[in-house]
Amino acid sequence: MADRLQDKVAIVTGAGSSGPGWGNGKATAAAFAREGAKIFAVDLNADAAAETKQIIEGEGGVCETFTADVSSDGAVQDLVAACIDVFGRIDVLHNNVGIVEPGGPEEIGENAWDNLIDINVKSMYLTCRHVLPHMVERGAGAIVNVSSIASFYSLGYACVSYSASKGAINAMTRNIATQYASKGIRCNAILPGLMDTPLIRGAVADAYDDIDAMLKKRDAQCPMGFMGNAWDTANTAVFLASEEARYITGIELVVDGGLTLTMSPMAG
Repeated sequence: MADRLQDKVAIVTGAGSSGPGWGNGKATAAAFAREGAKIFAVDLNADAAAETKQIIEGEGGVCETFTADVSSDGAVQDLVAACIDVFGRIDVLHNNVGIVEPGGPEEIGENAWDNLIDINVKSMYLTCRHVLPHMVERGAGAIVNVSSIASFYSLGYACVSYSASKGAINAMTRNIATQYASKGIRCNAILPGLMDTPLIRGAVADAYDDIDAMLKKRDAQCPMGFMGNAWDTANTAVFLASEEARYITGIELVVDGGLTLTMSPMAG
């Protein structure tokens, strides 16, 4: 176990995995723990969070879990209070919760739109709203928000609500970074490209008839010849949460194997 986050307390939302294997939140929780952080693993799925806890504790790390819908203000208040009660402080907030729904304005209904925006954007607003006072009190903190290159680029299929939510996350990240820089708090966003995670094998795959063909197509789109995975996101999160990034705030760090170098930004 290394020490880049030694004795830091990190809240990781979406710390379970949406299916078999390693999702971004699960990998980030494990990566933080391997660097010495104490993990407060939050997920809507209690069993998924428990699996992450078992892995971390099996490696000698420290992890507590909390089951919550982070799009609910009351639930977020409760999880932040529980983290303070257990660990006494919060050094890192990693906002990872998010869903994808393929479709454009004609295909996505109003309720589905509201649900995705609540899960992807409102959840991050709420966690920041309730964690920031504790970071301000201590005069230090690092917030890492998981966004996507879909905030700027087309992924080859319609996903208007997802793209809109990720654009909002970028703007929120810049605003928080600006407002809280003088208070010792940094806020950055990670923009993964095409990644091979349980999420894309679930929700995204629903838009395709052949999952294997979809995976091969996504691999071929990447200049390096293969998609990234959850560990690429997790290792980036470790860097942004650590003192190595002490002078970095308000950035949108693209983690895409060079994919965006081959793409034209969406008009905006």
